[in-house]
Amino acid sequence: MKVTAPDSSNELKKVLGVFFGVAVGVGGTIGAGILRAPGSIAALLPDATLIITCWIAIGVYILLAASSYAELTAMLPKAGGAYNYIKRGFGNYAGFVNGWFDFLSNAIAPAYFCIVLNEYFILIFPQLASYSKLPALFFLTLFTAINLPSVRSGSFTQRLTSTIKIILFLVLIIGCFLHTPETGSEAGELLIKGGLFAGLFGTLQLIMGTYDGCMSVSFFAEEDTNPQKNIPRSYMIGALTIAIMYVLINAAILYVLPVSEVANAPLAASKAAAVAFGDWSGTLMTAVAIFSLISILNAYMMIPSRILFGLGRDGFFIPQSTKINKGGTPYVSLLICYGFAFILIIYSSFEMLFNLGALMMLIVTGFAFASLIRLRKTEPELERPYRAIGYPFTTWLTLLITITLFIGFAINDVLSLTIVTVITLLSFIGYRLLVKSKHQKNEP
Repeated sequence: MKVTAPDSSNELKKVLGVFFGVAVGVGGTIGAGILRAPGSIAALLPDATLIITCWIAIGVYILLAASSYAELTAMLPKAGGAYNYIKRGFGNYAGFVNGWFDFLSNAIAPAYFCIVLNEYFILIFPQLASYSKLPALFFLTLFTAINLPSVRSGSFTQRLTSTIKIILFLVLIIGCFLHTPETGSEAGELLIKGGLFAGLFGTLQLIMGTYDGCMSVSFFAEEDTNPQKNIPRSYMIGALTIAIMYVLINAAILYVLPVSEVANAPLAASKAAAVAFGDWSGTLMTAVAIFSLISILNAYMMIPSRILFGLGRDGFFIPQSTKINKGGTPYVSLLICYGFAFILIIYSSFEMLFNLGALMMLIVTGFAFASLIRLRKTEPELERPYRAIGYPFTTWLTLLITITLFIGFAINDVLSLTIVTVITLLSFIGYRLLVKSKHQKNEP
């Protein structure tokens, strides 16, 4: 498909660099997942050693994935992320359906981040409990307003909040390890009772969900001042930082709390902080959690609008989605994402949105790895400023792991699989009705 060059008034501004790339990767990943997931994971897999092993294993997987993504993004630095590579490798329909999966998995993120912010906010101000989800809607509206005027305002907010968030988490980690725990972590009989398969894949699904956002650099490649050099650095530094922080955070929590106390604790990090720092830290660490979530929410107010911009530019969404204001923000796309998240906050729950997002992320990630393999064969002459480490072994390995995780998640989460199947069927119908007439000469 030949893509028509956008009107000059609809061009994204090249104002971002490595600092932003790392900040959006780290800031767009470390947040609600790591704050909520440890309790659910401990209930599924009540053994500290197995839990840490799972976090390390997924961390290595993410590093290999980042290397493959870095090659693709540096080679095709376009707004919209993975669907650009998938479309180039497998054709229009594959790009279309994966683009929409990518959009949905990222567009639902602001909703569940706001839901978690809502929970923490009510802990500090219990008198707001009767207002249900009003605080969540407030945060959604606030960060839409921050990002609407200019890409620079969103970029500054992202860099600042990501830096402070890392510092605050390091304070939590150090404080926990300086504390002398009264009891050690417990091995759990629940592992046998719940079933090893369900416990293991349920844990891996939750961990994968916490990494949703670590490839966020891809969405902003077109706005980078030097994508060929900056993109690979942003990917690798960001992925390594996230993996190390996740292992340390979980190790710190399990150092001060037995697994039985972590299990089903909705705010495990705050509970660990209360043990390590004293009772006075409860409200303080809840406030810290709110601040850390602000960083990830800001990132996810920026990401899905870039996907819609790319889809719209290629004829996969309404033309209005490509409109850019003077500050460089695709404002129509941003407002559409705001409305979508607003509805989800009112009618959905954290767990349902989180698991669904993890499953759709695996689909897009798997196709992205496959597109790297395919493009190496079909278009070897393409300029590749960066090449994936250990290719083809590492890329094939991450692809096989992704497929295995998807099968395990699908068996363990039939509801999410059903939703994904329905979306796939609807995407085929939508593609034929809305897009086919524009691309008949280049049908995949």
